[in-house]
Amino acid sequence: MNHLSVLLNDTSLDSTLRTIAEKVSKQERITEEEGLYLFENASLSYVGTLANHIREQKHGNKTYFNRNFHLEPTNICLYTCTFCSYSRLIKKRSEGWEYTMDEMLDMIKKYDNEPVTEVHIVGGVLPQYDLQFYTDLFEKIKAHRPDLHIKALTPVEYHYIFKKGKVSYEEGMKMMKEAGLDSMPGGGAEIFHPEIRDQIAGGKCSGDEWLRIHEIWHELGHRSNATMLYGHIENYNHRIHHLEELRKLQDKTGGFQTFIPLKFRNKDNQMSHVKESTTVEDLRNYAISRIYLDNFGHIKSYWPMIGRTTAQLSLAFGVDDLDGTIDDTTKIYSMAGSEEQNPALSTEQLVKLIRNVGRQAIERDTLYNVVTDFKDVVFEDDKHFKGYVSLPVVK
Repeated sequence: MNHLSVLLNDTSLDSTLRTIAEKVSKQERITEEEGLYLFENASLSYVGTLANHIREQKHGNKTYFNRNFHLEPTNICLYTCTFCSYSRLIKKRSEGWEYTMDEMLDMIKKYDNEPVTEVHIVGGVLPQYDLQFYTDLFEKIKAHRPDLHIKALTPVEYHYIFKKGKVSYEEGMKMMKEAGLDSMPGGGAEIFHPEIRDQIAGGKCSGDEWLRIHEIWHELGHRSNATMLYGHIENYNHRIHHLEELRKLQDKTGGFQTFIPLKFRNKDNQMSHVKESTTVEDLRNYAISRIYLDNFGHIKSYWPMIGRTTAQLSLAFGVDDLDGTIDDTTKIYSMAGSEEQNPALSTEQLVKLIRNVGRQAIERDTLYNVVTDFKDVVFEDDKHFKGYVSLPVVK
């Protein structure tokens, strides 16, 4: 008898939790009211059992990662989001960085002999990083390394760039596609509900505008990710509203690949007085996201933000993706006080992180095509383990 069957036979469950468990067992969608009920009433073990069942239905024991690096053009920004520890105002630009086009291309070239498959480009919003700048940057990256997947810029950045460039969202996204953009990350979503968004990210694109830019990108035949910043001043109903908006757009376009819950960190920002969520709440949030977003293929936990141990735990709570090797190229969460102050893992380290909790490590590309299945791969220091000596050794 599997864990879900045990749960279904638990006579202590109330009628709503029993109904939700039965829906999950039949692969039926839960309602907004049921999603909110999970946040307010369900135990960690209950949501974990349901989320893990869904995860294993979709992916078995597989856990995905990719070999990527981040390029962050600047941390100087026009916006003053209260949750952000990363950005610096223009009047304090001496505390930040602003890379030139040539400096960014030199950073790309550092990886010429490395088997990375993706560059992830996000940063602050500044006038000089405009429509022409980014189309030129994407074109130059593609000219130098055509096979490198460009996952770049959030709707917050595109909204500003297109407005300044006096082009529509439709025109702007088409220009980005033609310049070499391959996919969009999920950042900038924060919380869609205006009641919260206006307080923590006032002045940026609205939730509706964020969704519309992704919708246009999907209509152009391309994929993107989605995020939600949680654990600050929002309530559970705001989280469900956010998940519902994503689920509705996914029903319409099918263009989202992955959902990434992002934990609010309170170091050195205007919300430092807000207590961070606990690990238990983090895991509950992953699990309920997996249960609610039935039309999303993947749920990702971003290990540099939550730390390696919690990332490993999340693999039993609906998560099937741990992002990538990162290579110490992002400062967004280390500056906010995340557990990983120097976020870099080798491929071997990441594979072992996954294996150590009984999961199968799969290196993917950005679009989830399998690059390497590490099921039968042994590393140099594994050779002393019984049964491994006949397998190929990676040095």
